[in-house]
Amino acid sequence: MPGEKKTKTVKTIKVDVDKCNGCRACEMICSAFHAAPKYSGNNPERSRIRVIREPLRDLYVPVYAGDYTAAECAGRDKYTIDGKEYDECAFCRASCPSRDIFKEPDSGLPLKCDMCEGEEEPLCVKWCLVDALTYVEREEEVEEEEDDLGEMEMGLEALANKYGLNKIMDTVARMSVSSKGLDVKAKEED
Repeated sequence: MPGEKKTKTVKTIKVDVDKCNGCRACEMICSAFHAAPKYSGNNPERSRIRVIREPLRDLYVPVYAGDYTAAECAGRDKYTIDGKEYDECAFCRASCPSRDIFKEPDSGLPLKCDMCEGEEEPLCVKWCLVDALTYVEREEEVEEEEDDLGEMEMGLEALANKYGLNKIMDTVARMSVSSKGLDVKAKEED
């Protein structure tokens, strides 16, 4: 029945900017966790969390990747922190056409924080020694609509609109072959 209220668990990472010391351990563990195979490499460009840094002013702001958006936002607000002006884009969680942050360096496909799926809590939270990052779960009432596309369908549709269906299919095929090769190699080693 359309418009029916249901509850869902919303998982977020709470950021306390005052505690962050800019160590970037969150970036390192995130990129290692998302390497193929896991922990085989470390490339901060693949990290789903980035620390916006202003070391001379001792200012560090962790920002984790959100949803992909097919268009640039219209918001160009400015924020003043400790007397320095920052563009709204610097703190935005979205991957969008106007900037390269939160995009896979090889393919250009957008990255999104998956809360380290399969882990008890996101690894960036576990590895944050100063507790600047906190994992929070809360129940939220949402209206469920039958005609809504699922999150994956919306993401794939946005990617297909931007990159074209053939490029998406080629990338998925390449990823599939790559992971099958890793599976075969792992079985040979056993």
